[in-house]
Amino acid sequence: MSFTHRVAGLVAVVAVPLGIAATSYALTDEPAAPRVPPAVRLSTTPTPPAPPSTPSVPAPTATAPSTTPTDSVVPGPSATGGGDDDDDHE
Repeated sequence: MSFTHRVAGLVAVVAVPLGIAATSYALTDEPAAPRVPPAVRLSTTPTPPAPPSTPSVPAPTATAPSTTPTDSVVPGPSATGGGDDDDDHE
């Protein structure tokens, strides 16, 4: 008798979700195909916004750096250098 209860429980566990899924699938409507407009018109390019009004006090100008950058190549890290355990910082 215990075996039949187990089989009935197993059938219920499998059959109930399958029945729900089948019912849901049967009652679901087919989605409508998306409608595409017959023609697409692009609007004209928008006019740029008006420039902001100038302040009465001029903004300070940035000073030029004292040194100019050079086109020197910086060597990369060595392939044999240890120190790849950066994740254990405290």
